[in-house]
Amino acid sequence: MLVLFETAAGYAIFKVLDESKLQQVDSLYKEFETPEKAHKVVKLKHFEKFQDTTEALAAATALVEGKIGKSLKKVLKKVVAKEAHEQLAISDAKLGGVIKDKLDLSCVHSPAVAELMRCIRSQMENLITGLPAREISAMSLGLAHSLSRYKLKFSPDKVDTMIVQAISLLDDLDKELNNYIMRCREWYGWHFPELGKIVTDNLAYCKAVRKIGDRTNVAGSDLSDVLPEEIEAEVKLAAEISMGTEVSEQDIGNIRHLCDQVIEISDYRAQLYDYLKNRMMAIAPNLTVMVGELVGARLISHAGSLLNLAKHPASTVQILGAEKALFRALKTRKDTPKYGLIYHASLVGQTTAKNKGKISRMLAAKAALAIRYDALGEDTNAELGAENRAKLEARLRQLEDKGIRRISGTGKAMAKADKYQHKSEVRIYDPSGDSTIPSTSKKRKFEEVEEEEAEEEPVTPAVKSKKAKKEPQTEEVEEETEETPKKKKKKKKDKKAEEEEEEEEVAPVPESTEKKKKKKKKKAKEEEEDDE
Repeated sequence: MLVLFETAAGYAIFKVLDESKLQQVDSLYKEFETPEKAHKVVKLKHFEKFQDTTEALAAATALVEGKIGKSLKKVLKKVVAKEAHEQLAISDAKLGGVIKDKLDLSCVHSPAVAELMRCIRSQMENLITGLPAREISAMSLGLAHSLSRYKLKFSPDKVDTMIVQAISLLDDLDKELNNYIMRCREWYGWHFPELGKIVTDNLAYCKAVRKIGDRTNVAGSDLSDVLPEEIEAEVKLAAEISMGTEVSEQDIGNIRHLCDQVIEISDYRAQLYDYLKNRMMAIAPNLTVMVGELVGARLISHAGSLLNLAKHPASTVQILGAEKALFRALKTRKDTPKYGLIYHASLVGQTTAKNKGKISRMLAAKAALAIRYDALGEDTNAELGAENRAKLEARLRQLEDKGIRRISGTGKAMAKADKYQHKSEVRIYDPSGDSTIPSTSKKRKFEEVEEEEAEEEPVTPAVKSKKAKKEPQTEEVEEETEETPKKKKKKKKDKKAEEEEEEEEVAPVPESTEKKKKKKKKKAKEEEEDDE
């Protein structure tokens, strides 16, 4: 049996002299207590040394990924292929399957082989001749560092310390710029207060002040390269009627020097922003596409590094920057914050207040995936970030336009289509507009019909006349009950009222005659109005 043993210095192939001792796994370590005993069990057949650390790293990475490197393939063809009948003991079963497929060699992997590898490692310096212990340790250290860098995909382009420093400097510059501009406006405002209201842009204001100096020089100065024509004309007009106080040349000189500082800092800030933008696209392209350069850089700065940020779950990324509000809410048992630094992302900013919480949660979930892909992935493209951003924008449109649809529930919650009603485009002539006679209302017609019926009937007690009045009402109630079921209750109430009226005794004829006289008078008045 042959044994393939991998070291930091190269590949070693040992031949097992006594295979019977491999069956005693528990006591195998006793056979390797001294170099003399170890030489009786195994013997070095071939050793292939690596030329440099690069070759060692390539071989080590191939073994980690379960592949056959060039140097290993060369050794196996040179040594092992000559003794194809021998079995090859290896430490990785996955590698054994690859060797068997490509080189047609029988490989063995068992607990006995693993124990044998451990024992060989303990006596490696004595079994492998020609390698000093100091050289083996140095090669092992170099290979360990190289392999660690490879596993973490470490490169100088992915140093996120520069981003942390750049975003901190950018915030400091913004604060200083605000202080300087506020001081400049207040200082020059004593001399020319109208300029501050006309020119709202801070950088244009400082450039205009530096060029104007004393307000008496406005008429002769050309501000076309600083201000538009309309604003320039307005400034010149305001300078003639300004209410400001007079200042000395020394004061104007100091104000101009302050304006120079503001312009220089603004130029440097623009340069620093471009640098930060390029570094973010190189280090975290997917995160930059999702939330933007400034928000992404602030998240990295808050976490300390991109790798630390990648360890955070999506829920932590969502409220990163709002720790004070979170712990205050937990302490007072109130609602926890829905967003932290991620609130300043463009996707969250363009939503309504109602949907900001939902979008920030979804954005944090996708951003967490983008951060991990940027920190630990091999590729440096931004395809994942662009794809996730497109999904979020589609979801945002769905929330804004159609509202939130219920996932569960009955069909009643779904929007019902309106009934189709055919509306003809052909208009029918309405003859009611031709008549100049005012149309009588329905109440009036109803009263006339009642009076005619009352004149035809003989004089009877008031009970009967009341019955006659009630009959058309009850008929109308019956017709309405056929249309709608709700009006059945009204019908029952009308019947009860009729029964109560029949039981009551009402005074006879004189009252009914008085009512008839009143109705006749009303009718006469109406006819007179119609004649007029």
